[in-house]
Amino acid sequence: MVTTLLDARRARRIAEQVPDPELPMLTLADLGVLRDVSLTEDGTVVASLTPTYSGCPAMAEMRAGVAARLRDAGYTRVEIRTVLDPPWTSDWITPDGRRKLAEHGIAPPGAAPARPAGPVPLVLAPTRRSVPCPRCGSADTEETSRFAATSCKALWRCLACREPFEYVKEI
Repeated sequence: MVTTLLDARRARRIAEQVPDPELPMLTLADLGVLRDVSLTEDGTVVASLTPTYSGCPAMAEMRAGVAARLRDAGYTRVEIRTVLDPPWTSDWITPDGRRKLAEHGIAPPGAAPARPAGPVPLVLAPTRRSVPCPRCGSADTEETSRFAATSCKALWRCLACREPFEYVKEI
């Protein structure tokens, strides 16, 4: 029993170190997509991942990365599960993950908007928010494109230091 618990903890530590394929400065644990790692009675390591959004193209790479790291560590039976409920939220990004984003010039998200249970309301008007520049800290910024290299990021520009930067959207 103790050996199984220690082995499950070891497997979790290994899976926690897998980098995100789109934001390689973050691990899957930093990003909050690694939900659980457990060991079944037959010795299978089961890692559960939640995509940042439905249809995330990086999910296949995340699954492969976790499976490869665990197999390289000597786990012969590995199962990767996709968990969709509850859905991922940017609130799951760890404080360390937010710090790493800012250190790499990407503005971390603020708190995700609170939404009541049920249908998501349709809002046609643009939302105004202030995103501080990750380089100089100025709040004098503007959005230049709602989408960046990935759907979960937007492009912004600082009007104070004139530098462009990416911003991870609140989800």
